[in-house]
Amino acid sequence: MKIPFTNLDGKKIYYQITKADNQKAIIFIHGSGENSNIWTNQLSLEINYNLISLDLPSHNKSDIFPDLSLQLYVDAVNNMIDSLNLKSVILAGHSLGGAVAQEYYFQHPQKIIGLIFVGTGARLRVSPMILNSLKNDFQSYLDSIPVGAFYRKTKEKIIELFIEEITKTPPGVTYSDFSICDNFDELERVKKGTIKVPSLILVGKADKLTPIKYSRFFKDYINDSEMLVIDKAGHMIMTEKPLEVNKAIEEFITKRFE
Repeated sequence: MKIPFTNLDGKKIYYQITKADNQKAIIFIHGSGENSNIWTNQLSLEINYNLISLDLPSHNKSDIFPDLSLQLYVDAVNNMIDSLNLKSVILAGHSLGGAVAQEYYFQHPQKIIGLIFVGTGARLRVSPMILNSLKNDFQSYLDSIPVGAFYRKTKEKIIELFIEEITKTPPGVTYSDFSICDNFDELERVKKGTIKVPSLILVGKADKLTPIKYSRFFKDYINDSEMLVIDKAGHMIMTEKPLEVNKAIEEFITKRFE
């Protein structure tokens, strides 16, 4: 099977796509240390949109870039939209991916018709313990995942598959991702009502990394928004509760854009 890429600064950015017979698209942007596979369940959404999940620069099958930054990630998304000639684009971002989606929207509002925030926030401070373990003891970071990122009764298989995916990412890249999150702060911009497109806000009730109050902030300051708290789910709601997440997205799209 031919692996699809776009080209950014002479380097390849890998993506997965479920094609539609139009130029409409939802682009799914993964979180820190993750990759496009994290959205596998969402690539089967029953809506007539191109469903695209990309590997951000230096992640999984995408080429290695020397310097990672929020701007580089925004540029990777922009390059994909332009290369594939997409119109009517909705960005869906998880955690770090939510920061990328916000920053993209602030820079290119005319290209985006909607936003989907999944376990993310307008500010994404990271515990020094996480940054320290990423720098000095990657195994301790991996060991913290089941308790830190998931609801306590999540099936072990789901957690194992997630850990398998994040071990594909070099620790230095994951550290850069979390550093980007730690420096991300758009509270004031969001407070001003800058986000003017329909927005869906999804969060796990047991999310410890981006707690419900982060999502409530979006709900308070994005006029045209709806929020759903998903029970028995932590930070990884799209893998923990894929049916609930997919239903929420399908209903949002049907109601707002069809």
